[in-house]
Amino acid sequence: MTSRLMAVAFEAADPARVGTFWAALLGRPEVDDGRGVLVPGTETQLGLRFVPSSSAKVDQNPLHLHLTSTSEADQQDVVGRALGLGARHLDVGQLPGERHVVLADPEGNELCVIEPGTSFLAGTGFLGEVTCEGTRADGLFWSAALGWPLVWDQDQETAVQSPEGGTKISWGGEPPGERHPGGRQWFELAVVAGGLADEVARLVGLGAARAALDDRVVELTDPDGNVFSLRPAR
Repeated sequence: MTSRLMAVAFEAADPARVGTFWAALLGRPEVDDGRGVLVPGTETQLGLRFVPSSSAKVDQNPLHLHLTSTSEADQQDVVGRALGLGARHLDVGQLPGERHVVLADPEGNELCVIEPGTSFLAGTGFLGEVTCEGTRADGLFWSAALGWPLVWDQDQETAVQSPEGGTKISWGGEPPGERHPGGRQWFELAVVAGGLADEVARLVGLGAARAALDDRVVELTDPDGNVFSLRPAR
């Protein structure tokens, strides 16, 4: 592995507001580093970044977050805290018998508070999963790109997790297709060993395509066409 996944980035009309929401809900600081509002991650918990955008969110996001709970009371507490911070309940077609709770953050980004006892998320931590629309090929690409082993590979659904544990990333279904301006999300990677050009070449060799270069930040696309960014090590 020569890149580290630092954060999932979201475009936001008000990065400070949504960053404050997520920092409070996750119990983390918020940092304005000149590239938006960062809610930093750890070795095992993924970070979140919110960057300014003038476009409104359109349609359901192709990527959303799953939060875990330890008991039914804890699940309701998480839901209550989220609502108190500015979230709202959301109907995305969930069935009456489903026990997870679907919410939207203050900018309409979907999230789920998962019921206790879900074995797939056991031991992942509070931010248990980033779930993405996408193909098996995308999961295999990201496993190789990050050096994260597959922890699920069945029925065209895949999931990866850092060898250190923590937040899982999963894919299922078809690529989400054309991105709408207000709903864009992407993975932010940083080079942790070697040079930027060498890492770009490695990722291209795994199936990425180079998209753009801006202020020493390389934008690439994964096999499903999702944009992600790569920055040099500081």
